[in-house]
Amino acid sequence: MSEHNHKHRGHHHDNHNNHEQQKGHDNTDDHAGHDVHHGDDHAHHGHHGDHNGHEGHHHHGDFKKKFFVSLIFAVPIIFLAPMMGIELPFQFTFPGSDWLVLVLATILYFYGGQPFISGAKEELKARKPGMMTLITMGISVAYFYSLYAFYMNHFGAPDAHTMDFFWELATLIIIMLLGHWIEMGAVGNAGDALKKMAELLPSTAVVIDEAGNSKEMELAEVNEGDHVQVKAGDNIPTDGVIVSGRTSVDESLVTGESRNVEKTIDDSVIGGSVNGSGTITVKVTGTGESGYLSQVMGLVSAAQSDKSKAELLADRIAGYLFYFALSAGLISFVVWMMISGNVDFALERLVTVLVIACPHALGLAIPLVTARSTSIGASNGLIVKNRESLETARHLDAVMMDKTGTLTEGNFAVNHFESFNEVYSDEEVLGFMAAMEKSSSHPLALGILDKAAEEDVNIPHAEDVSNIPGIGLEAMIAGKDMKITSVSYFEDNGMDYDKAQFDALAGQGNSVSFLVIDGENSGIVAQGDQIKSSSKDMVRDLIDRGIEPVMLTGDNRQVAEAVAAELGITEVNAQMMPEDKEALIHSYQKEGRKVMMVGDGINDAPSLVRADIGVAIGAGTDVAVESGDVILVKSEPSDIMNFLSLAEKTMKKTVQNLWLGAGYNIIAVPLAAGVLAAAGLILSPAVGAILMSISTVVVALNAMTLRLNG
Repeated sequence: MSEHNHKHRGHHHDNHNNHEQQKGHDNTDDHAGHDVHHGDDHAHHGHHGDHNGHEGHHHHGDFKKKFFVSLIFAVPIIFLAPMMGIELPFQFTFPGSDWLVLVLATILYFYGGQPFISGAKEELKARKPGMMTLITMGISVAYFYSLYAFYMNHFGAPDAHTMDFFWELATLIIIMLLGHWIEMGAVGNAGDALKKMAELLPSTAVVIDEAGNSKEMELAEVNEGDHVQVKAGDNIPTDGVIVSGRTSVDESLVTGESRNVEKTIDDSVIGGSVNGSGTITVKVTGTGESGYLSQVMGLVSAAQSDKSKAELLADRIAGYLFYFALSAGLISFVVWMMISGNVDFALERLVTVLVIACPHALGLAIPLVTARSTSIGASNGLIVKNRESLETARHLDAVMMDKTGTLTEGNFAVNHFESFNEVYSDEEVLGFMAAMEKSSSHPLALGILDKAAEEDVNIPHAEDVSNIPGIGLEAMIAGKDMKITSVSYFEDNGMDYDKAQFDALAGQGNSVSFLVIDGENSGIVAQGDQIKSSSKDMVRDLIDRGIEPVMLTGDNRQVAEAVAAELGITEVNAQMMPEDKEALIHSYQKEGRKVMMVGDGINDAPSLVRADIGVAIGAGTDVAVESGDVILVKSEPSDIMNFLSLAEKTMKKTVQNLWLGAGYNIIAVPLAAGVLAAAGLILSPAVGAILMSISTVVVALNAMTLRLNG
């Protein structure tokens, strides 16, 4: 979360207008609290769980451990067992070595093969055989046929000389575990967005009984109707209505409203928001599942379970290969039985086909591209947490973006300052305001102080500086009573001000503050959140790609439309709650459109999860980061275009590798089945193994040629 959002929790000026905005008005008179926190859509990045098919079932550490433990069992097999009947130069045997190979292979099959067997069960249960089913078929056929071969060679017909596939079993399991370890290491598991949200609520609340006594209780024990006390700077524990006290509340993390909201008796507050400068007593209206934050968490959870678990391209290819290999193997078995009448030979052909079909190259084709792609992304400030997003990016129709912190800096800068008092110059008016703001860390206060420093303005000494709730600041400077106020102060007190000037400045997205000296309107300062330098180029590039840019924000319409107009965005949705954003994305998806959401706040979390691709801004809140499929570490909008370019190049390389990996199978399987046997060409298991090794090396080299630029 932005640093000043925390700092500002209890800052003086509490925006009158904000209170009205909550009721649906569009006012822009931000100042009563300088409350235009940068925070607009402060929610943070986290997103869909890992929807990568089987990758979700096993953690990175599991594959790493399984790989190294399995390697211990596999290495002796590689040295002791022949490769598809061919003894390699480094291999050796000794009396009883074949029994040792049998024991090691059995352990390896059940231990190292376990994740693939479990994954195959799930794929078959869903009636969608994919990579796990293809791998499981290969290792199972290799293992169980090798048991049969071992039995025949030791206890059956001594002249059978049936060939075993223990060497292939060992190498296959090791390569597949390595591939999945590489992949899981490259594509980190999505974090727990819901857990991050839950952490916003304090674990306890101070409950006030009818006698006025206070008692600290576990939040779970607080009931609707109870009265809870919330001190300045504390997180509000539950939804409720204020029954005593007056304060300003920072709701930016929860609702996206970038200004502090002035709250008094009978106003409602939201659990998870931050209390500002006053101590309040709140009558609880919602706890647990009935609370607002819980409802947002419910949206995230529902979107996670609804999100389409699109089959990854490699899984679809593996599914086709599974049917192809199984069909080719069974046909070859039947045909060779009819031709030769030799069960052992026909069975060996069947097994050779199924083992050769097992995707050594295919199993590494995608992990290596993924690892290369995520490495390039990370070095360019892009963390890809969900591999599926790289595939989805090719089909995007719309990119929905939060405003504050995403398209804008979230930092305020003075765009205009002016004196209305003949006695004081423009610079002196700025100096008076800076004097009052000196002790504040509010973003608007910092903007005034920065401008005063930039203009080298003399800042006088301010005495008795005090925060006037709902108005702003008051102090004595040079013997005169001075106030920093919002436009609400003028309207409430029937004072004159230049409405046309105010509307013009506010219409440009500025927060406007006035200086009142001894009851007279004496000056004005306007501050605006600065649009990020790369935002305009990013919007133009999206339009050039045929992707519609859409702005979603919790901020008011006047500010939102001013920013959108400058950026060239025509579709603007303002004053949106988290459920509104999520519903809008859902409506686009129902029309068959693919949507990317870019955001940085808790209020963005449901949308980040719902969208086909959730992109979290790295400077946002933990919840948003946890909700995102992709994280922009540098918080630069231009990195969205880098992500789209990376996705495009990654998928191009992926398709190349799939053809290289699957191409081997498409050629080798029919040859192993004996389709050219009549011409004297039948693929021996050994040659098949060599071709398999070559194709694996080719896909590895091809993956290494992936570049973001060029």
